[in-house]
Amino acid sequence: MSTAAMGQSAEYILPLRWTEDSGLPDLAAYLGRLSGWIPVTVVDGSAPELFERHRAAFPPAVRHIRPEPGGLGRRRGNGGGNGKVAGVMTGVGAARAELLVIADDDVRYTRESLAAVVNHLRSADVVRPQNYFDPLPWHAWWDTSRTLINRAWSADFPGTLAVRRSALLATGGYGPVLFENLELIRTVIAAGGVEKVLPDLFVARKPPGPRHFLKQRTRQAYDDFAQPLRLAAELSLLPVIAAAACLPARHRGKAFLVLAAAPVIIAGIGRRRHNGTTVFPFRAVWCAPLWVLERAVCIWIALAYRLGGGIPYAGTRLKTAAHSEAELKRRHSGKLAAMHQQDTQTSARNPHQEQQ
Repeated sequence: MSTAAMGQSAEYILPLRWTEDSGLPDLAAYLGRLSGWIPVTVVDGSAPELFERHRAAFPPAVRHIRPEPGGLGRRRGNGGGNGKVAGVMTGVGAARAELLVIADDDVRYTRESLAAVVNHLRSADVVRPQNYFDPLPWHAWWDTSRTLINRAWSADFPGTLAVRRSALLATGGYGPVLFENLELIRTVIAAGGVEKVLPDLFVARKPPGPRHFLKQRTRQAYDDFAQPLRLAAELSLLPVIAAAACLPARHRGKAFLVLAAAPVIIAGIGRRRHNGTTVFPFRAVWCAPLWVLERAVCIWIALAYRLGGGIPYAGTRLKTAAHSEAELKRRHSGKLAAMHQQDTQTSARNPHQEQQ
């Protein structure tokens, strides 16, 4: 797809809310490249002084706006405790294109990967590519092993999605939850939308700093309250490790060897699937036992937060990781079909509309 064609049919939405802007020069440089390929809207919920600095640093071609309360207005109720959701829905409401690429501030598309995501969205309602970290400091090796384990079982959840504006607007938006990307995907699918999962379409992502990485450990574990089977498996990890530690000395070593080898093997499978060896170095596989041990502990801390009313997030508490597929289907089933039927009836009443 040519840059001109992509610019006519697609738009890039970047929700932003910074408390400090040490990464501003790098983001501004990226937006300078990006705005040459596709229209860019940054929905910036940062403090006023940061907002003004961002406006001065961003390229003139970038549309820089404030989030609306609730994302699409207070009556919608979207956004709530999750400022990113409000930012996304504000950008969706303000967008001028049908094909939207939504990305966190650490995502770094190339022109080729951006064109590929937009092209796939022409035959789907939501598209999920695959993120990988670039560069790879120590903590990014650690977190990459989580990605590899996810890829072995099913697919990973990236910090970027592409979605049809009409499909998301037909649902009225998605809710104020912690695992907002999963909520968006489930909402569109519940309304009758089609998802494309592209585990071999790789999009780079800058790793967080070590301090932010450590702060994310329990929050990421809390996401799994939206995935009951995974949650049950992870809650069983610590009891299994404890049981192995209680074995007689002659069996304890073998038990720990098996417990360490299993995640390494699983991560190795995830690395080999869908051309993953092109972006995931082999060394990340060896970090898998460390990540499993981390999750075995953090999932119980997350459970304590859950029982205490939710996990702290941006000055509030969020209890819901994401709504269940059944709940979202009850709310949104048939909405896309109704939208398409209305569009067909409108076209029938106005047969010359496209020519106009």
